[in-house]
Amino acid sequence: MTKVAPSANSKTGQENASDGYMRSIIIIGALFFIFGFVTWLNSVLIPYLKIACELNDFQSYLVAFAFYISYLVMAIPSAWLLKKTGFKKGMSVGLLIMAVGAVIFVPAAMTRIYELFLLGLFVQGTGLAVLQTASNPYVTILGPLESAAKRISIMGIFNKVAGSLAPIVLGAIVLSNADALVESLGTMNAAEKAAELNALAAKVITPYLVIVAVLIVLAVLIYFSSLPEVDTDQEDETVAAANTNKTSILQFPHLLMGAFALFLYVGVEVMAGDTIISYAAYGQGIPFTEAKFFTSVTLIAMIVGYLIGIAAIPKYIRQEKALQISAVLGVLFTISAIMTEGYISVLSIALLGFANALMWPAIWPLALADLGRFTKIGSSFLIMGIAGGAILPLIYGALSDAVDSQQAYWIMVPCYLFILYFAIAGHKVRTK
Repeated sequence: MTKVAPSANSKTGQENASDGYMRSIIIIGALFFIFGFVTWLNSVLIPYLKIACELNDFQSYLVAFAFYISYLVMAIPSAWLLKKTGFKKGMSVGLLIMAVGAVIFVPAAMTRIYELFLLGLFVQGTGLAVLQTASNPYVTILGPLESAAKRISIMGIFNKVAGSLAPIVLGAIVLSNADALVESLGTMNAAEKAAELNALAAKVITPYLVIVAVLIVLAVLIYFSSLPEVDTDQEDETVAAANTNKTSILQFPHLLMGAFALFLYVGVEVMAGDTIISYAAYGQGIPFTEAKFFTSVTLIAMIVGYLIGIAAIPKYIRQEKALQISAVLGVLFTISAIMTEGYISVLSIALLGFANALMWPAIWPLALADLGRFTKIGSSFLIMGIAGGAILPLIYGALSDAVDSQQAYWIMVPCYLFILYFAIAGHKVRTK
């Protein structure tokens, strides 16, 4: 049989499709970069607002609560919004909501009202809930299913590189001379203290105005971009025959345990990244000039974990085995942080980034396995699990005030032990 060479038109079509795919990957990568940058600014905002608004530990960790509780509150409304707008327009809306949240930081800084800061963080989290609900499945369906894990890992690296830069950038602006300021506040009268704290609060205005501008520009670019719109409703038809005897998402115990495992994972991940600066400065006496870099070290450790996962899974190790190893490492590093002092203790918290790296990509597929037509609502359950980043750091803050910031890390051990159980047995539990 004579082979027919592809025409110039077909070749051009393939090249255009390839170019469109790469443009889409770059645009979504930029979104994940923004996710990471905005999310991990909280690690600096916690000690910064503790000083500027004169807070205790519990109050300062309301930063994480206000930000992450939005995922619990807004996961279902986000899914409804995306059904109305589609993925592409929904992403633009999410970015604009984030911009509104960043704008709220300006009057918050000018008045030094902590509740306004928390409102701004909740609104930013709401925008991120919309973006996460759209972008996580979008990455999966953007290209071939067999390469979805690779795309998710690449996006994770975008996310964590941005997260490692964020605390360095914001810390250099708002925590400069923080050690000297904290030391001198006790010697000032009320008027002098108010003036100094107002000046400290004002430092956050310019960086957040820059963030507003970037978010608006990115929203416009995505709205007018060539990102393809994908109809995911068709997927339900292809799996309609699955789980015909099931009537409720509550009939999938492995999903419910997976959502709880994700809740605990996000909680310990946020604790590792967001508490480390305050813990180093207030718990171990390390100057802010050095402590402000430790969140970046935590996220670099996560990036190393991602790279190992890309290379090793599933070629050398199954994802459930990787989750088991990660949970055991989480227990060991936590105990090390509690039993040691100084830089070794702080480094042990940073190494939790490595232990946590493969948990998100491992929990998702194990929890969603065999859901069939319930996959979408199952995904919403998992997104709601991100609220662990709101609840667990707040409990840590209360324990830190009641006992001390080092012993409060014991809260992490049962979290990792449940994740270990889910990795060994929980993900296999099914109802008939």
